[in-house]
Amino acid sequence: VQLQAYGGGLVQAGGSLRVSCIASGYRFSHYDMGWFRQAPGKEREFVAAITLDGGSRYYADSVKGRFTISRDNAKNTVYLQMNSLEPEDTAAYYCAVFMGGRYYDPSNYIGWGQGTQVTVSS
Repeated sequence: VQLQAYGGGLVQAGGSLRVSCIASGYRFSHYDMGWFRQAPGKEREFVAAITLDGGSRYYADSVKGRFTISRDNAKNTVYLQMNSLEPEDTAAYYCAVFMGGRYYDPSNYIGWGQGTQVTVSS
């Protein structure tokens, strides 16, 4: 399993950004996917998850209504559209493959790979 997140950057508060994650080495369309984030000195935090067919999506309360997770199985890619960004959203963002259990628990995921840094200035 290989996952590569990209698309992060520096954005002003209130702005938008879309991060992407391309997967390889396994059957992408057979697995649910998740996005997590980790700020310096903090634990890895669940952001969003999406089922294998994109039919169901789940969000952390802190991003509900602002972030949207989606996927394109033909491109082996999962996306996270982030709107109305806040300085508190500053973190490294990671995607991972869900293996079962509870979506918000990072121990239920594999294949983290390198994250992409999102920095929101006030």
